[in-house]
Order: sequence, then structure tokens, then C-alpha cells
Amino acid sequence: MNRIFKSLALLVAAMGFSTAASAVTITASAINQTTSSVAGVTNVTFDNGTCTGYASCSGSYKIVSGFSSGQYAAPYFAPSDTTKYLTVGNYFGNGDEATLKLGSAANYFGLFWGSIDSYNTISFLLGNLSVASYSGTDIVGATAQSLAANGGQQAWSSNRYINFDFGSAKFDTVILKSTGMAFESDNHAFRKTSVPEPTTLLLMGLGLFGLVATRRFKRV
Repeated sequence: MNRIFKSLALLVAAMGFSTAASAVTITASAINQTTSSVAGVTNVTFDNGTCTGYASCSGSYKIVSGFSSGQYAAPYFAPSDTTKYLTVGNYFGNGDEATLKLGSAANYFGLFWGSIDSYNTISFLLGNLSVASYSGTDIVGATAQSLAANGGQQAWSSNRYINFDFGSAKFDTVILKSTGMAFESDNHAFRKTSVPEPTTLLLMGLGLFGLVATRRFKRV
């Protein structure tokens, strides 16, 4: 019987370590790439003036096109793209973030991040729990390419498609935040997943060991 509980303890520890050790891989796509190249994603382009593709969008954000002095500037494209995009800033005096609900869990997210700034932050949540959060400075440090979080509006070094691969981890909410003017982005993409959550796997493991333990008790 002691062996069973020792094995159970090892299983719990291993699952806990696996969950804690899950790392997010952040990559910057090549110059001139402004959309996701990942298969099976849901795309959100904002071209129709809404955030169609998300289950819901809330917060202080605008869906705009072009440039407004002191407020926002379109992500840098070559050739120029005049379609609409999402911008987050303190435009309405009641907050400075956009909360984007996916409607189900996902393990990949991508966006064309315009004029990357140190005061831009992207956060990922699963339910009400924080999964990961990155500033523009973090993005620059996490990618192998030469990027800069300097707010440049006309350079690929500060305007790039950024990919977040969560591997076995998951999220269902994305929050874009800016403490300045502004966090511009376009062509969002996310990949839904039906992979069991670590907590679900843990419960399955506990149930299996409980069944084994019960049978051992009956044989004694």
C-alpha cells in the first residue's frame, strides 16, 4: 500500500513540475510578414470595424485606420495597408486596456505589434488566473531577432508579427494594456485546443490510483 501512495506522490509532483515548467516560446516573424503562418487558427482582422472572431471584447480601445497625432499610428506595413486595426490607450478616461475573450482555451496567439513600446503589455489568463505577461521590452529580450521597444512607427525593428506558443499550457483571455499612447496591433490569431488541462490530468491520475488502492484493500 505504501508503494501506491509513494507512486501517487511522485505523480502529483511530476504533474506539478510539468505545469510549472511549461515555457512560452516567443518568436518574431520575418520582415514583411504581417499575418500568422500557423495552421488552424482563428483570425481577427478588425477590417469590418469590429472584433469579430473573439467571443467578446471590452475595455478602453478603438478600432481605427490611419494616423491621429498624439493618439495612434497604423502598424508599419510595406506596402502601406490602410485597413482597420486595434489601438489601446486612455481614450475614454476610464481605463487603458482591452480584454479579449476567446470563448475557449487556446495554446497559440499571434499579432502584428505596431510601434513596440516599453509601456505596452500583453497578458494571458486562463479563467481568472494569470498565465503569462510580457512588456514590449520583454518581447525584445525574448526574440532572437534585432528588435527595439522604442515606439518607432516606420521601422520593421519596432513593428513585427509576434508569435506566442504556449506548448502544453493554455489561456482563454488576452489583455492588451498601454500606460501611454498607445498599443497598436492588427491581424490577431489564436489556435484553440482541446488538450486536457493539467488539473484534469491530475484528477484522472488521482482517480486511477484511488481505484488501484481500493482493489488492494479488498484483496487484503
